[in-house]
Amino acid sequence: MRIAILEDDADQAALIKSHLTSIAHDCYLFEAGRALIHAAGRESFDLFLLDWQVPDLSGEEVLKWIRAHVDAPVPVMFVTNRDTEADIVHALAQGADDYMKKPVGRAELLARVGALLRRAYPQKAADALEFPPYRFDLKKQVLSVDGTPTELTQKEFDLALFLFQNLGRLLSRGHILEAVWGRAIDVPSRTMDTHVSRIRTKLNLRPENGYKLTPVYNYGYRLEQLKGAE
Repeated sequence: MRIAILEDDADQAALIKSHLTSIAHDCYLFEAGRALIHAAGRESFDLFLLDWQVPDLSGEEVLKWIRAHVDAPVPVMFVTNRDTEADIVHALAQGADDYMKKPVGRAELLARVGALLRRAYPQKAADALEFPPYRFDLKKQVLSVDGTPTELTQKEFDLALFLFQNLGRLLSRGHILEAVWGRAIDVPSRTMDTHVSRIRTKLNLRPENGYKLTPVYNYGYRLEQLKGAE
């Protein structure tokens, strides 16, 4: 998962990042509120971890911006020295999902982050995922449309699965590239566009099938389920 961390203390930031990257999360560090807001306007994230007192904009102001401008209900947790009952109640009332006091312990941090991510992005335990008329056989790595298997490359299958798992969510190009191709691999942006075009054609992702795959200029893509197609 992609996690944005707002923390101006370098040691604390490094510690939190170390804990989260140890279980394969991708972490992005920001020392100031405006820097995080700038990035969040260009990239999508799965979770925000916010310190309260940081340069230029407070964590509270960043939270308000996230709730006003990020289209999906992305979870937000405060990680801060402020720990009075009034602070916690205020943060939750403003839209935070959880609250943790520094210094962070690895076990508690991973448990809280895991709980937030499970609630926000539930993983179905079944061997298959269905978005009629599409069915993903996760064991066989086969995608069927109205019961007929569709010939896809592995990357096309992975891309289609990622888009359907994030149905209705605006995903940045960087987020898609990391999720499907991996952060360590240098993949030309055009490669992703080509794969998106292929799965749109192969899966006929058009209104008559109840879904629409839309490019968002200078940002990324969104796969939507149209009304009446549930």
